[in-house]
Amino acid sequence: MNETRTSYTLISGALIVCASIIGLLYYAAQGRNTKDTLSVTGSAKTQVTSDQASLRVSLSRVATVNQLSSGYTEVARDLVLTRDMLRKEGVQDADISESTVSMNQIYDQNSSAPTRYELRQSITVQSKDVQKITAISKKIPSLSSQGVIISIDFLQYYYSKLPDLRVSLLSDAVKDAKSRAEKIAEGTGRAVGSIQSASSGVVQVLPVNSVEVSDYGSYDTSSIEKDVMVTVKASFRLR
Repeated sequence: MNETRTSYTLISGALIVCASIIGLLYYAAQGRNTKDTLSVTGSAKTQVTSDQASLRVSLSRVATVNQLSSGYTEVARDLVLTRDMLRKEGVQDADISESTVSMNQIYDQNSSAPTRYELRQSITVQSKDVQKITAISKKIPSLSSQGVIISIDFLQYYYSKLPDLRVSLLSDAVKDAKSRAEKIAEGTGRAVGSIQSASSGVVQVLPVNSVEVSDYGSYDTSSIEKDVMVTVKASFRLR
């Protein structure tokens, strides 16, 4: 019985020693791997010109309950005048879309029931002719001379080739990361070898010369000219 216990004790001790050795070897290997790699962040940026524009305007009329019928008629008239103006400026019907008329209740102070109603209808123009849409946005207020009550909701600019551009920029960002790694490695007497891993950051679409980046990415729609920037975190083997 004593011999059996002795055998178990020896075996248990041997297993503990083996586990300790394996653990030390693992951590030593991890340390070597850390020392033999270098992680850096690279970036690439280019300037683009928006190739699509979206303009949305809203027509509005305020009417009492007894005036609702005439209010809808006035909105319909304003829509015709707005569409005519857009056609004269060279906008195709296929590029124009319109919403249904919505109605919002208006309450006067100390009133428990609506006393008036606001009728609204939006018109959206989308076109690849960015300059034309920009010029039209400046002429929209002139419709007020014909009695049209109209306001601009937004004028937005987009770049349609962003997915393809992102791929190209990612390649340049990796090259930038490697260049930075080489500069850092020079100071340690090491050389940069093959890339071990790489992960891309979010895309930043910004007004030209803007530095207001976001951790979640950003897409500026207010500017025709834009800066597109991507970042890459890459790890390289050191020789």
